Amino acid sequence: MGLHASPREERYDVVVIGAGPAGLTAAVSAASEGLRTLVVERHAPGGQAGTSARIENYPGFPQGISGAELAQSAHDQAVRLGAEIVVGSQMIESWPEADGSLGLELANGAIAYGRVLIGAMGSQYRRLEAEGLDQLLGVGVYYGSAPSDLAFHRDGDVFIVGGANSAGQAALHAAEFARSVTLLVRGRSIADTMSQYLIERCEKRPKIEIRTNTRVLRALGEARLEQIVIEGGDGSEQELHADALFILIGGEPTSSCARGWLRRDEHGFLLTGTDLREDRGRGCGWPLERDPYFLESSQPGVFFAGDVRHGSVKRVASAVGEGAMATQLAHRYLTLHSDGGRTPGHRLRAHASAN
Repeated sequence: MGLHASPREERYDVVVIGAGPAGLTAAVSAASEGLRTLVVERHAPGGQAGTSARIENYPGFPQGISGAELAQSAHDQAVRLGAEIVVGSQMIESWPEADGSLGLELANGAIAYGRVLIGAMGSQYRRLEAEGLDQLLGVGVYYGSAPSDLAFHRDGDVFIVGGANSAGQAALHAAEFARSVTLLVRGRSIADTMSQYLIERCEKRPKIEIRTNTRVLRALGEARLEQIVIEGGDGSEQELHADALFILIGGEPTSSCARGWLRRDEHGFLLTGTDLREDRGRGCGWPLERDPYFLESSQPGVFFAGDVRHGSVKRVASAVGEGAMATQLAHRYLTLHSDGGRTPGHRLRAHASAN
């Protein structure tokens, strides 16, 4: 029947929350092993990676691949192997069942039960605090670097805030269309945050200027972005004409749904594996005698992969590897706990903003 029918109440071996690189890989791996798999995604398959103009350090694509292409391929593969993917909904409540499974209520009213849960909610773009940004969002100011938005500002003056790989890739892609591209970096150097090959490629493009020790103070414009005001390292301000401002300053974990239920670090990233064992001494970490599996959370049978996890490497290839690993660890858990045996958890009410 599936979750598109009514009444909607279904049981799965694996429920994956999030359809970014980690979640889609977990779905491909689980479905290929014959596990009945459900994926729940609030927005669109691909997560933040899905909006990347080009991913050039992912194995197997020597010329690079866009995030949207990679996400679509993984989505189609998961569906072909039998995974059910629900887009446009989210988990709003979760609770442990007496048989060891985990019950979940989705925003569309569906109820799903999973023998294991893999959380791959990823992260959301960190907001930039500067006057005027919110009023011009979508009309010259953007979070992320969707290729369609970059191409829309052909022959324009484009500014990109950020100093990591995603900002470098966006700058290179924008340079194919824009009149000028300026990278605005708060730090003194991009060497600590951007891969060397990207730094070299940006430096070779005459259209790209890199300004360090710089921050955005204000965005100005009536119906659309017209100027930005920046501050240099010496405190001086400068007003510049701007057709577009793309903000790529990292992400914050989409983990509010785990608040009060699962162990998180001080920044909201989920603790898993050895980090839980180290936390046991405070009496609020891992509850079983056996050690937690590498990606297992403080609730046995609930695993996390990708950017939402404490200690993860914020790269697509790493998220893909963790997604595949999460499925294997989930399979091990199911074998070990085939008679149920999930430790009691807490009823969880997720906030509307949580994935």
